[in-house]
Amino acid sequence: MGLEVYNQQNAISDDPYVLILKLYEGLLKFLSLVRISIQEGDIESKFKYINKSIAIFDELRNVLDFDGGEVSYYLDGLYLYQIETLFAAGIDNNVNSVNQVIKVVQGLIEAWKEETGL
Repeated sequence: MGLEVYNQQNAISDDPYVLILKLYEGLLKFLSLVRISIQEGDIESKFKYINKSIAIFDELRNVLDFDGGEVSYYLDGLYLYQIETLFAAGIDNNVNSVNQVIKVVQGLIEAWKEETGL
């Protein structure tokens, strides 16, 4: 579902490494919109963008290769924690929590680019 949500707005790439990067970038976009929605008190938009962000985290979890070793288990836990943080941030209108998730995703983007050479 997360991939579908993101691909509605972006061209699909055949390169799986590029797809993961696009998912991360989509997360940043939606998380920024969550933050803006909280700041503006727009409850409907806040939950819309939280749901889109969670859908992308779910898609990232779905493509993990658990035969590949410990990194997949680490990322799965990390993604789950971000989902929980986002859910709580939505309930509490906590911009700081959203900022923490944004920081994690920015770190994931940097690591992914370094790892894949993108």
